[in-house]
Amino acid sequence: MRVAISRVHFPVTTLGPGRRLGIWFQGCSIRCPGCISADTWAAGKGELELVELFGRMETWLAQADGITISGGEPFDQADALDALLRGLRERSAADILVYSGYSVESLAQCLVTLDGLIDALITEPFVLNAPQTLPIRGSDNQTLHRLTELGRLRFAGYDEPGRENGAFDLMFDDDGTVWLAGIPRQGDFERLRTQLQRHGHRVMTTEDTSPLRGPGRP
Repeated sequence: MRVAISRVHFPVTTLGPGRRLGIWFQGCSIRCPGCISADTWAAGKGELELVELFGRMETWLAQADGITISGGEPFDQADALDALLRGLRERSAADILVYSGYSVESLAQCLVTLDGLIDALITEPFVLNAPQTLPIRGSDNQTLHRLTELGRLRFAGYDEPGRENGAFDLMFDDDGTVWLAGIPRQGDFERLRTQLQRHGHRVMTTEDTSPLRGPGRP
């Protein structure tokens, strides 16, 4: 089984409780305006075998309190997501949080198949300029679903406004590229861009602007 992955990082502390293993899928058919991860939209790159991915994550899985899967859109690769979740359950007792831009209603059939594999799920598309007060959500229209007893335990209190939003984890690639993980507040990136450029740094964002071949289906 092959899966398209943008990046994997540990530890992530801004996308759920504890020190988490972050897994970002590559490819998204939803493409919300203002998305923090527009670089993950393009399909057809970052593919690798699941066995290779698990090999890369082996040491981190032993240390992780939780696992956060985002993207990109994980449910655009529903079969690979299923296989990944089952492999994670075999290798770790950590809680698993999955982000999706789809509505929970459109995911109903998938969630039956994945019963017990996802502890917490955040659904609905990111809406630019919508209120943004709830933790680990980009906009308040997004809903946190606690799907298991572990999910209810680990994500208790995550409907309280203000918790965690506004903090970032920094990730550094071997080539010097810097990634940010977290939920920015409105205007955070522009303020960061202004400060970096003021100090002589070059700031660049990337996204896939190619036309969609058709609607994504979870």
